[in-house]
Amino acid sequence: MTRTGNSRRTFIAGAAATAGALTGGGALAAPARAAQAAPAGAAATAASAAGERRVAVLGGGVAGLTAAHELAERGYAVTVYERRALGGKARSMDVPGSGRGGRRPLPAEHGFRFIPGIYHNLPDTMRRIPFPGNANGVWDNLTAPREMMFARAAGREDLRAPIPWPGHSAAELTPDELRRALTGILQSLVRLPLHETAYFVDRALVFLTSCDERRNEQWERTPWWEFTRAAQMSSEYQRILAIGVTRNIVATKAEEASTRTVGALGEAFVFNLLGLGADGPPDRILNLPTNEAWIDPWETHLRSLGVEFQIGWTVREVRYGDGRVSGVVVEDPAGAVRTVTADHYVSALPVEHARRTWSPALRAADPMLGRCDKLETDWMTGIQFYLTERAPLVHGHLNCIDSPWSLTAIQQAEHWPARDFPADYGDGVAVDCLSVDISEWDKPGILYGKTAKQCTREEIAREVWAQLKASLNDTGKTLLSDGKLHSWFLDPGVDGTGTPNPTNQDQLLIHPTGTFHNRPSAGTRIPNFFLSGDYVSVDIDLATMEGANASARAAVNSLLDHDGSKAGRCTVRPLYRAPAVEAFKRNDLWRYRLGLRNAFDLG
Repeated sequence: MTRTGNSRRTFIAGAAATAGALTGGGALAAPARAAQAAPAGAAATAASAAGERRVAVLGGGVAGLTAAHELAERGYAVTVYERRALGGKARSMDVPGSGRGGRRPLPAEHGFRFIPGIYHNLPDTMRRIPFPGNANGVWDNLTAPREMMFARAAGREDLRAPIPWPGHSAAELTPDELRRALTGILQSLVRLPLHETAYFVDRALVFLTSCDERRNEQWERTPWWEFTRAAQMSSEYQRILAIGVTRNIVATKAEEASTRTVGALGEAFVFNLLGLGADGPPDRILNLPTNEAWIDPWETHLRSLGVEFQIGWTVREVRYGDGRVSGVVVEDPAGAVRTVTADHYVSALPVEHARRTWSPALRAADPMLGRCDKLETDWMTGIQFYLTERAPLVHGHLNCIDSPWSLTAIQQAEHWPARDFPADYGDGVAVDCLSVDISEWDKPGILYGKTAKQCTREEIAREVWAQLKASLNDTGKTLLSDGKLHSWFLDPGVDGTGTPNPTNQDQLLIHPTGTFHNRPSAGTRIPNFFLSGDYVSVDIDLATMEGANASARAAVNSLLDHDGSKAGRCTVRPLYRAPAVEAFKRNDLWRYRLGLRNAFDLG
């Protein structure tokens, strides 16, 4: 979730560079084995060397790497074309010039990783990526924070709660921390009228027992704000149960967000908390910066399977002719335009980039591609603050629920036990990284009265820091102080803020009402062209790493079907469905087709 919620992002780094030197991604010394490069305008040739079927994977994020992984295991010759860096929005990156005295550069990221137990497909892939000393590959690099916090502003006590799971306990909490936790819970409950609590519980039951047809039609076209009757409720109800849930978890405005999407995610987390159908705890992050724990080992493993990478190559156009994709126009790192050809093509670019590459002829061959123009994206971007002293915040994620820019964050060093932060990273002065996701870019802040897009990069950093302090330093304790701030790093994908034309290279698919009906399938009407990415229709109706992984598996299965392959198909696991609820859903299907309300729907 990625949306993270979704703030859903944290990064890791793997120790698999020792498995062998990695070849230069942008090298042009030899043509790719899986997809040959030819001068622009050259005739497309798809002859397979030694009987191998060649696949060009366009994009090296989670979707592209998953597709390459599944295809390589089935004997296909694969080349991945990636314009920037492997891992996409999931990757970690170095803060330029920050390493001193032989230390690694400070680790940064687009947004912190979040891999909940509701995921099944992504964890399966992670188990199949070797990592030194781990019996279950990089999956063993997942660690579970034991608590979370809703940080309130304006003197409200923060709501801090343990995450229920075997091995998690509140026993280590001090009496003062227990007092604060109870105070936060009681303050929230007291301010939320009992009839509003009862109504929200009723709405949860309505969704839980709704049949798929009602979800896909009625609730997909109903905004969460309307479903929860937020306009008629208290400001506390709106803040926590309407705005807080959607903006901080799904990164979509409550007034627009599809009830189907919000409800399905909430349902999955409830089951996860109950231990039903879960891969693990409801909150998991990586125990190292992302590339160290996951992306680098993945690249190493894929290279060992024969996958080739062309890093720095930008996809410009997917060409169509004679009923098939005839080639892909790319720009190499030197700026030369060339056409690459293969037997099959998997488009694994984010939707806002992918649809720009689809030629008019390709779109005409499958009208489903045109519907993707209706899919919407928004900004959700990370900023990291490096501290000279670890702040006494929370042992897990915190949600600044009253912050104008909908901030979520996690303090990372304590979750990276294999690293001594000051000894391993930066200049030896910074001891921790407070990684923050900014989910709201279009509302005025508290420091300058400007939106994030209207602020310069420096103003964004100062504004986010001010909002963090307003949420965390408002109950008599100074948890964050200016004197402990070492430096900050804002995702370089954001550019032009403070000017009339701000841009963001890494936007996030959002889910306003009706989105479900515009999501494409992994297979297309073009027999050698397939789609993977978090915008593709899979069971998890949310733009997440799990959705990207599941869609790539679906794309590979479609490719295998078109190719007549005898290889085993990829397993694509849906979200958990509780057997005890299915009887209620069957009853609701009968009611829905008769035009009746759900049995729990009191109006």
